[in-house]
Amino acid sequence: MNSSRRVVAAAMAVTAALPLLLAGCGSGQGGVPGSQDSAGDERTIKASDVNPQPRDKVKDGGTLRWGINEFPSQWNRNHVDGNLAMAAVISNALLPAPFTSDEKAEISVDADYVLDARVTEQRPKQVVTYRLNPKAKWSDGKPITWADYQAQWQALSGRDPAFHIVSATGYQDIEKVARGKDDHEVVVTFRKPFGDWQALFGPLLPAATNRSAQTFNNAWVNQIPVTAGPFKFGGFDQTAKTITIVRDDTWWGDRAKLDKIIYRASEQDSLIGAFNNGELDIIDVGTSAPNYARAKATTGAQVRQAAGPDFRHLTFNGSGELLKDRNVRQAVQLGINRQAIAQSDLQGLDWPIALLNNHFFMNTQEGYQDNAGPLGAYNPEKAKQLLDAAGWKLNGTVRQKDGKPMDLRFVVPSGVQTSKAEGELVQTMLAQIGVKVTIKAVPSDDFFTKYVIPGNFDLTPFAYIGTPFPVSSSYGIYANAANGQSWNANFGRTGSAAIDEAMSRAAQSLDPVRARAATNAADRLIWEEVNVLPLYQRPQLVAVRQELANIGARGFDDLRYQDIGFTD
Repeated sequence: MNSSRRVVAAAMAVTAALPLLLAGCGSGQGGVPGSQDSAGDERTIKASDVNPQPRDKVKDGGTLRWGINEFPSQWNRNHVDGNLAMAAVISNALLPAPFTSDEKAEISVDADYVLDARVTEQRPKQVVTYRLNPKAKWSDGKPITWADYQAQWQALSGRDPAFHIVSATGYQDIEKVARGKDDHEVVVTFRKPFGDWQALFGPLLPAATNRSAQTFNNAWVNQIPVTAGPFKFGGFDQTAKTITIVRDDTWWGDRAKLDKIIYRASEQDSLIGAFNNGELDIIDVGTSAPNYARAKATTGAQVRQAAGPDFRHLTFNGSGELLKDRNVRQAVQLGINRQAIAQSDLQGLDWPIALLNNHFFMNTQEGYQDNAGPLGAYNPEKAKQLLDAAGWKLNGTVRQKDGKPMDLRFVVPSGVQTSKAEGELVQTMLAQIGVKVTIKAVPSDDFFTKYVIPGNFDLTPFAYIGTPFPVSSSYGIYANAANGQSWNANFGRTGSAAIDEAMSRAAQSLDPVRARAATNAADRLIWEEVNVLPLYQRPQLVAVRQELANIGARGFDDLRYQDIGFTD
C-alpha cells in the first residue's frame, strides 16, 4: 500500500485521502452519488473501475505497455525527490508494504508480507506487534525481518537532517522498534499515540538502504538495487525513456500473470497519440477533454473512470520574495476564480463540478466541512485593498513596491495542456488586480526535482494523490520547517506552530470524532496561511485496452500487480 504521505503528480488531479473508517468515497456500495446532469439523470461515480477478474480468467504471459508522464531519477520513495506518482506506479510492483487497501478504503494486512498486525497494548503506551511472513525475502536473498523495520524507523524519524526524507509523520512518534520472539516478529512501541499506525512502513526498503544518509540519499538514484515483489527490475533505457520490470520467479506469492511491463515516459500530449496508434496499452488521460474524447474513440479501448483519492490545487511559494507576506498571498488567492478554473478543466469530462473547500477531506466524505470562508471566495476588490495596504501600489497596469514589479512565475510541466490552461486563466484573473503572471513551461522530468521541490516558482499547479489516512498523509505538506531549516514535503514553505499542534492532536486521537474536529481546526488555519489552494476533486480517467483485467481507475484500491493481465 502507498505510504502515509501523499504523492505528487503533475498531470493527474483528484482529491484528498478518505479516512480509514469510511466505506469507499461516501457509499458503502462502492459508488459516490453524483450530481444531476443536464438531462436530469443522476450519475454514479465508481469508487474503482479496474475490470476485476479472477486469476483463472487472465492469460499467462504477455507484455503490458504502460505510458507514464515522467521519468523518475530518485527511486527511494521515502526520499523527498522520490515522492512521485510515477515512481509509486512502478515500484508498487517491486516493493513490500505491510497493508493493502480495497476500493472502500478498508485496510487489511498484505499476507504476502505480513501475517498479522495489531495493537497489542494501549497502556501505558501504544504497542503494535507485526508477525511477518517468513517466506518474504529481498531479491538479494536476504529475509525481510524486524531489522528492516527498525532501520526504516530510524531513517525516517527526522532525528538526523542528513536523511532527506519526505516526512517524519508517525515515525517521529515511535520510541523503539524491537525484535519480538524471533526475527519475523516486530514490536513497535510509540512514545505517544498514533492513530494512523497502519500507514507506516510502506513502501519498506531494506535495512542496508536506511542505515546511512549517504546510502539513503544516493543508492537509489537512477537505479533500483533490490526488490521484493511479484516483479523485479529489468532495466532502464535513458534514450528510449523506458523502464522495464519482469516477472520474478523467486516470488513466493501468486505467480505474476504478465511476463513483463514496459513503462514508456513521454510528454502527456504524446501519450494519447501513442495509445491511439496502438503503441501503448494503458495511460492516464488527465483532464484534457480532447484527449478524453480521443481515448474513448480508440478502437478496442475504453476509458475507466473512478473517484480518486486526489485533488487538484495551486501551491503558493511563501518563501519567495513576492509572496512571503501572508496578506499578499491572501490577496492573490482572492483574485483567483476557482470556479472558472474547475469549469475549464473539467469541461467535456462528464464529471460533476464541485469546489473543494478542505485540505484534508473530500466533499463526499464524513468529516468534510467547508472551512474556506471568505478566503475561498473570488473577491478581486478585497484583493486590491489587501495589496494596497501591503504597499503594492498600481503603476500603470502592474503593481510595484520599492521599484520592483509584482511579477509571479507560474511554473508548469511542458506538454500538460491542463496546467497551461490553468496558468493562462490565472494570468488573466490576476491582471485585473494589477498582478502580472509569467508562465514558465519546464520539462516534465525536471518539474518537481528542479522547480517544485527546491522552491523555484511562485505559483504552480499539480495534484496530490492521497491514501486512506487523511491526516498523516497530509501532515508533511503543511508542517512547519523541521529543525528550523528543512521544509521536506511542504513545498509552499509556510506553516505555524498552531497548525502543527492541531494536526498532531488529530493524528494522536484514537476517537474518530475528535480526530475529525482537530483536522478541521488545522484546515481553518491553513486557509488563513495560504499554502495550498484546493481547486476540486477530479476523476481518475484511465484509458486501457478493453481486454486488460485488474487494472484501470483504481481509486483507493491497491493494484495486485501479479493479477494484472489480458483476458481472452
